[in-house]
Amino acid sequence: MKLLFIAVGKKHDGLVENGVAEFTARIGHYAPIEWKIIPASNAKEEAEKILKSVDQAETLIALDEKGKGLTTLALAEYIEKNMSAGAKRLVFVIGGAYGLDQTVRDRAQLIWSLSPLTFPHQLVRLILSEQVYRAFTVIKGEKYHHEG
Repeated sequence: MKLLFIAVGKKHDGLVENGVAEFTARIGHYAPIEWKIIPASNAKEEAEKILKSVDQAETLIALDEKGKGLTTLALAEYIEKNMSAGAKRLVFVIGGAYGLDQTVRDRAQLIWSLSPLTFPHQLVRLILSEQVYRAFTVIKGEKYHHEG
């Protein structure tokens, strides 16, 4: 199974660039991964570009503060379930400053909230990449994630 992370906005900035690169490389040990950065415009244009990047058969996970909260174990279970079902690619989408257009939300199989807090989009990239890496370590039974 492959992974695609789509983010609306500018390329990764210096504040998060190294961390995103580190976790992206770590994820790459488990699954091929690619980042696609879509320049910010208006929500409709962003949505068109996002949806053109996703095949109909692929699983789309939209990140949105009003989405469903998941524990790390629930995220790992979701990813593993998709892997077991033969999913070709999981696509995670981080919207722009004004969020995701309803067409993207409607297309998503999961709308996921990292937190009820509002984070800068650059920071969301780092959190997303770290959490997906953490989920893979849970799936593989590795020691990165510790239960309390």
